[in-house]
Amino acid sequence: MKCKPIFICVFFSLFLYACKKDLGNYTYSPPSQPVVANFQDSTFNALVGDSLILKPKVTLAGANPLTDLTFLWAIDVTEEARTATYTGYPLRMLYNLSPKLRTAKLTITDKRNGIKYFIPFNILGNTQFSVGTTVLSVQNGVTKLSFVKPDNTILPDLYFALNGTTLPSNPIQLFPKPLAYQPGTAENYWVICNDPAKSSVVIDGSTMLRKNYFTDQFFSPPTSLVTTYFEAALGYPTGVINDKLYVSITSTAPFAPDFGKFANPQSGNYTLSRYYVHTANFYFGFDNTAKAFISFDSGGNYMGTDYTVSGNAFDPKNIGTGDLIFMQPVSGISYAFFKDATGVLNELSFNLNMDDYNNRAINPLYKRVFAGASLVQPDTKWQQSVVDVFYFTSNDKIYRYNPLNQDLKPLDANFGGKKVTMIKLSADGKMLTAGVDGALITLDVSVGKNGTVTKTVNGIPGTPIDIFINK
Repeated sequence: MKCKPIFICVFFSLFLYACKKDLGNYTYSPPSQPVVANFQDSTFNALVGDSLILKPKVTLAGANPLTDLTFLWAIDVTEEARTATYTGYPLRMLYNLSPKLRTAKLTITDKRNGIKYFIPFNILGNTQFSVGTTVLSVQNGVTKLSFVKPDNTILPDLYFALNGTTLPSNPIQLFPKPLAYQPGTAENYWVICNDPAKSSVVIDGSTMLRKNYFTDQFFSPPTSLVTTYFEAALGYPTGVINDKLYVSITSTAPFAPDFGKFANPQSGNYTLSRYYVHTANFYFGFDNTAKAFISFDSGGNYMGTDYTVSGNAFDPKNIGTGDLIFMQPVSGISYAFFKDATGVLNELSFNLNMDDYNNRAINPLYKRVFAGASLVQPDTKWQQSVVDVFYFTSNDKIYRYNPLNQDLKPLDANFGGKKVTMIKLSADGKMLTAGVDGALITLDVSVGKNGTVTKTVNGIPGTPIDIFINK
């Protein structure tokens, strides 16, 4: 037993001696490591729809970074459970990811020894589409969606650039679907087209990326889908589809997935014109089959011609054979332009009272030949101000018409012989934007002005169909 401590001491001494002799056997010289200045854990801003270029300064002792290193950029797209990867130096990409803070990683590989170096960083995606003008146009039969920045810089054919595919043909409306109960905003854009082979699309208003297709706006889409016109006067969509009134669902919370979707058309025996109005108390429109003015209550229930008529200037329940050319009715004095079977374009004026559910009435005031009848063409575009001044196009001219004194005059703007394909009046009625091939032209139509040009934006692809100005 006395030998055991001696044995342990001898063994421990030999162990220490062996470790001491081994010192210096593992001399190690690590390879040079690339240095990326001001990059690791940094956050870089990116604008959706614009170029993102990351070109950090990379140094590598004893080597050439551009020939001895490879670069792999990885951006996390968590909402799609994927990673977007890009190779090469510098990183160059059209940033097409939805706006948010994203984690990313740069992997640098030393080709001489295969060693990889990982450098984390972040990208904060922003949108440049909150202020500016969104433009729907047609060029050589192809539908285009573009964006004009406040400095008049144009991002042409943006939808194709971001989504890699073309829009449906035969566009008829660019509808800004607002945030819940916030008219005038653009949460999404509905690019409404009557293309039998391709569904209209819904685009995210902040990114211009396709969100879904218009058929996804229905709980169960109709077999045949002919879209005519949409509006959101009270902050939620209503529209004319297959000649019927559709009212979107608003009974759920605004953030619920069903909010704003369409179910069934409002029942009734009617064929609704695209010219209708939606107020807090009623819907009012025109039945293309019955040739009559019709109404719906505030909930969209069909009331038809269940209203009283006082006055005999014309019969609002039977206008006669022909076509409604334009109407934008309001409570009080309203106007409608109706071309009869003989081709005569008449101007109808009436007092509209639909606010009182129990005393709904129309008072026809007059029927007369429209003073500008000879100028109106099948593709004439119309706008009406809040003070009942009308603007309409005729080839390369725009006319202003005041029904109070039948004053009719062309605006001063000269469009160089180009046909005016679109007009849009500002909410305050002071500015009128006209579209001609390749350009948007803003006119001053405020009091004392007769359409003088205040701004011209050239470079629009094709002829404008519709615009939305987001301020």
